[in-house]
Amino acid sequence: MPDTLSYTIIEDDLSGPEVTALLQLHLDEMHAWSPPESVHAMPVERLREGDVTFYSAWHEGRLAACGAIKQLDPGHGELKSMRADPAYRGKGAGQAVLDRLLTEARTRGYARVSLETGAPQDFAPAHRLYLANGFVDCGPFADYQPDPFSRFMTLDL
Repeated sequence: MPDTLSYTIIEDDLSGPEVTALLQLHLDEMHAWSPPESVHAMPVERLREGDVTFYSAWHEGRLAACGAIKQLDPGHGELKSMRADPAYRGKGAGQAVLDRLLTEARTRGYARVSLETGAPQDFAPAHRLYLANGFVDCGPFADYQPDPFSRFMTLDL
């Protein structure tokens, strides 16, 4: 596969088995890399609630990545469940989803978007993606508390 591919991004109802499997991989990795009290990934049922909009990215009929945006308040959104399928890591799938989520945030009129990701080295690819897109480190937001296994980042829009 070339370094960057073209993706079709759709708003997803989380009913497909491919999406469920990728989200399970996401949860499994989070639990492998962080203690349980530091895992803030949402289960599928929570991602279906009205304050969350979930997107999936597809390449030639195959699920490549996913991500969601949760409204915290009328001016602030949170990125959730950003995950690329292992076969698509480094192929632009995460960037494609991030671009779609940031477009949605701007459409909604958010002043900023924040996220919580893991702090350990296993999360370095995510850190690089967010830093490359202008996110900066910040303190805990919403209901989060300081946690040595969490890294909090935000982007003013």
